[in-house]
Amino acid sequence: MTKLNHLMLRGTEFLGCQTAIMCGAMSWVSERNLVSAISNAGGFGVIACGAMTPELLDAEIAATKALTSRPFGVNLITMHPQIMELIAICAKHGVTHVVLAGGLPPKGSIEAIKEFGAKVMCFAPALTLAKKFARSGVDALIIEGSEAGGHIGPVATSVLAQEILPELGEQLPIFVAGGIARGGLIASYLEMGAAGVQLGTRFVCAHESIAHPNFKAAFLRANARDAVASVQIDPRLPVIPVRALKNKGTEEFTRKQVEVAAKLDAGEIDMEAAQLEIERYWAGALRRAVIDGDVEYGSVMAGQSVGMVHVERPVVDIIAKLVTEAEEALAR
Repeated sequence: MTKLNHLMLRGTEFLGCQTAIMCGAMSWVSERNLVSAISNAGGFGVIACGAMTPELLDAEIAATKALTSRPFGVNLITMHPQIMELIAICAKHGVTHVVLAGGLPPKGSIEAIKEFGAKVMCFAPALTLAKKFARSGVDALIIEGSEAGGHIGPVATSVLAQEILPELGEQLPIFVAGGIARGGLIASYLEMGAAGVQLGTRFVCAHESIAHPNFKAAFLRANARDAVASVQIDPRLPVIPVRALKNKGTEEFTRKQVEVAAKLDAGEIDMEAAQLEIERYWAGALRRAVIDGDVEYGSVMAGQSVGMVHVERPVVDIIAKLVTEAEEALAR
């Protein structure tokens, strides 16, 4: 067993794969083709349920199972109004791992997932929340820093890793995410006590990714500083920052917040409905960019590691390169 395999052993045993590299759940990107390719290459693919209906998730899981016999997970958004129905779909298909993202899991959701034998993973953007999840029976944590693409927390990955890994790393498997694009950093987090890592931005330009050529081209020409976080303009509006490549769509989001805030003022919607409207905006804006190729007005969600994505290549080559880089770093 190599040193890398030894350091990843806890993660690979937990996920049931060969390499403890998860693919972040990116709406419209992390679907059957990319998910199955990552699992087939020895990593761990995760379907991004996002705003899917139970019927759509049912079809997506079935289609993914037709493309791979290896384990993969499903990412569910905790604020989804049909989350219990989505969990039931995961149970129907015997999904082995469910990732809960976007906030505190609703009452009964963790129990419902564990009831059909799946492992529960939750995102922890702070040590206090990580401890709370550990007490609530979560099987593993993902700590994702502000360098990541899409919805982000306020703290950098390197700080979260230093805070959380020494405190909870022996208690349950912890996967580190945000800003990772090379194997040397993977090796560092493993040596700090991580069970594995999660990468999203690095896989967007995989051959198997269905992202529109315009979307991939935007990634290939971008620098780290081009991936900026959205700004909250109304403190009453519960807006989770989103990191994406700066474009005209960034300005559109500012206008959307003003529109939703006005509805709140008028009593047309409550706070939960306001947050859902914001989330639906992001889902639509992301689809325009990923599927339709509108990288001017759509949302080109990307992490700061986008500056290290230079070429489009097969998933198996991406994972092999990461593994080689990690092994070389550990051998120094």
